[in-house]
Amino acid sequence: MFLDKLKIFLELSKIKITLFVTITASFGFIAYKGSITTGIILPTLGTLLLACGSAAYNHYQERYTDALMERTKNRPIPSGRISASTAYYFAAVLVLIGSLILLIGANLTAMILGLLNLFWYNFIYTPLKRKSALAIIPGSLVGAIPPAIGWVAAGGSLLAPQIIILSFFFFIWQIPHFWLLLLVLDKDYQKAGLPTLTRIFSHQQLKRITFVWIVATIVTGLLIPLFGVIHLNWIIYSMFLAGVYLIWKAARLLRFDSEQTNYRFAFNSINIFALFVVAAVSIDKLIF
Repeated sequence: MFLDKLKIFLELSKIKITLFVTITASFGFIAYKGSITTGIILPTLGTLLLACGSAAYNHYQERYTDALMERTKNRPIPSGRISASTAYYFAAVLVLIGSLILLIGANLTAMILGLLNLFWYNFIYTPLKRKSALAIIPGSLVGAIPPAIGWVAAGGSLLAPQIIILSFFFFIWQIPHFWLLLLVLDKDYQKAGLPTLTRIFSHQQLKRITFVWIVATIVTGLLIPLFGVIHLNWIIYSMFLAGVYLIWKAARLLRFDSEQTNYRFAFNSINIFALFVVAAVSIDKLIF
């Protein structure tokens, strides 16, 4: 019984996604501090709980749409495994505790950034994506904020060029990340009556636009060393090689003639590249 309940609450928390959010916040802390100290614990925990609360509230917001989609109809609320009100209060408790931990364990700026991210995801992006398939562009701000939370929690300034380029990288990455996810789930979105990219662009256009966004992500990643974030040459070279490899993989989008393009390989590849950048910057900071 306990394990079943735990599984439900982990599903509500979208734990795989929120863990990545937490990783990028910790990454921001390390990028400023250059080391892993006990000071990282509370900001990381606060970010995790706040992100889980935001995810749980998103389940509450989208419970009716989720019931219409094949991929989401078995989520906790539409499947009846938990009531909507319980999910709502669960989200509220997580948001409250996460906010307090960020305030006490970091500072007011970190807490405000965390709440801004929640507001932008739940009250800007989520309603907007019901009206426009291009909501992913303003919605991508949610990828830029978590590294900044870690940065200011470690004592850094939001105006520092280093955190600006790091946050900008995650903003750019988030666009093709969301874009490719929507393309993978296109039929489900159509079934739920949500705006889809295939109603705006042809498949050939979508493939070319997606490729451009992937290249933009790579270029932004390769700009990071120019801002003094990375110093070790072998890490810079490895990032360059990773970018070349991703372009080579993404070029498959331009070679496919079939309209039934499998976008999942590009989705996985660009996410691996983002994780590689996180690892590269973190390693450089920890050993330089």
